[in-house]
Amino acid sequence: MKLLSEKEINKKLKNLNGWYFSNGSVKKKFKTKGYPQTVGLVTSVAALCQQFDHHPDYIIMKYSEVEISFSTHSTGGVTDKDMQIAEEIEKL
Repeated sequence: MKLLSEKEINKKLKNLNGWYFSNGSVKKKFKTKGYPQTVGLVTSVAALCQQFDHHPDYIIMKYSEVEISFSTHSTGGVTDKDMQIAEEIEKL
């Protein structure tokens, strides 16, 4: 899997509202209406990640906020697989 350059990543991020590149990963913070919605979002993201066999660096869950970060560990940075999962998360 090819490691994307920062320029390639930023070009792809233009189509993903709220996602940004930082410290070798693509990240986003999601606001929710409250705890039940937060848990639902985390559960949906987890199921999607299992389906794609590509898991986040981390998911931070707060009462009404979720922060998620993706990179491809085997390449040491961001690949098309990370961008693809970000696109799929946006569809949830």
